[in-house]
Amino acid sequence: MSRDTFVYHLFPMAQCGAPARNDFTSAPVPRLAELDPWLEHARDLGASTVLLGPVFESSSHGYDTADLWQEDRRLGTLEDLARLVRRAHDLGVRVMLDAVFGHVGRAFFAFKDLLAHGQSSAFRDWFRSVRFDRRSLLGDPFECEVWKGVADLPRLNLEHPDVRGHLFGAVERWVRELEVDGLRLDTADWLDTRFLEALRSHCDGLRPDIWLMGEVVHGDYRKQAHPRALHSVTNYEAYKGLWSSLNDRNYFEVAYALQRQFGPGGLYRGVPLYGFVDNHDVSRVASLLRDRGHLFPLYGLLFTMPGVPSVYYGSEFGLLGKRTEHDDRPLRPRLDLGALRAGDLRAGDRSLVDVIRRLAGLRRGSRALTQGGYAQLHVSGEQLAFLRTDGEERVVVALNASADPAPVPLGNLPGRALVDLLDPGPAVPMRQGAKLVVPGRWLRVLRAEG
Repeated sequence: MSRDTFVYHLFPMAQCGAPARNDFTSAPVPRLAELDPWLEHARDLGASTVLLGPVFESSSHGYDTADLWQEDRRLGTLEDLARLVRRAHDLGVRVMLDAVFGHVGRAFFAFKDLLAHGQSSAFRDWFRSVRFDRRSLLGDPFECEVWKGVADLPRLNLEHPDVRGHLFGAVERWVRELEVDGLRLDTADWLDTRFLEALRSHCDGLRPDIWLMGEVVHGDYRKQAHPRALHSVTNYEAYKGLWSSLNDRNYFEVAYALQRQFGPGGLYRGVPLYGFVDNHDVSRVASLLRDRGHLFPLYGLLFTMPGVPSVYYGSEFGLLGKRTEHDDRPLRPRLDLGALRAGDLRAGDRSLVDVIRRLAGLRRGSRALTQGGYAQLHVSGEQLAFLRTDGEERVVVALNASADPAPVPLGNLPGRALVDLLDPGPAVPMRQGAKLVVPGRWLRVLRAEG
């Protein structure tokens, strides 16, 4: 996938109203067809890629996998999934699948065999650190490693050749039969680098344009994102600052992260990190912001900072939703697209959906915004300005979180004038020490000319 990718994140289990538990006996129900209008909406919003949350056979939410080779019967069959992918491709939209490789659920065939046959199981080495001198937290006559202490998510031994063969065989099926275009690697920071490199090599052999993006929360992203492993990882480092800098009137917070990552000498210059303001694991950003009007400069920054922007389904309408300590279902509701459109968040004559669509179009048409360098021009509590440069193209972005218009100094930029790309109007002459006035809770995106 190219750097101009914009990802729209869908969560089929929730959106399609699938039952919370899989009985593993019912006939498949083709609920995936309910996503067709969402594919069209994603395309119209400007997305070039849709990310589908877990769609393979599992016990509940999709991350407790039972069978990576079969579609979850609550959503339909593999043919239903293949039809959805074809529909997306017909719309000019690529498809990524959520790939859960580090752990499985208790209904996974190899774990069921281990439960049934114990030490004589042919699959005892498929799991990490199996010990038969201890009992598990669930009373099993053995113990093995589980993911983050969750007793019903046993961890796979990804060094075992048969485990890799099983997983890579599933990937080959997804690519060759379903024609998917990329994978999101769940909990990639729990996956060994050797496994990631082997997966990259396998995917490159299947189709060199398969895009691999990993969920990484902490640590140095270069461990997973490099030319031999993943193309991208989630930018959790910038995530919090994107919204808390608005709540705290402290653009210094997110500016520090962006400078550390992408500024001169930045750690991740040239790495297309996956940017987001919310997802299926964290509260909807509209519920975190104290001023919902800040959604406009928030998405403005998301689409103009370095990286690959993503939008989680429904959040483009200012949807609310908070997770609790033990329940993330409020983040994954079943939504009516028509009702959401009727209640689109507006600020004056601005619609959030239309603003995101405009930002996506600007980004798609600018090499500076999709792959250019980053240089900070100004930062204060409620204003931030930076320059994106690629070759001869220079784009200035100035954000204002204040409710009132504010002058933003740009320093001494070379050039004759600035042409506003977001709100077209007369060119702004470039003068030494000039300040750019940015409307309240808004941004300006301008191309330097001359």
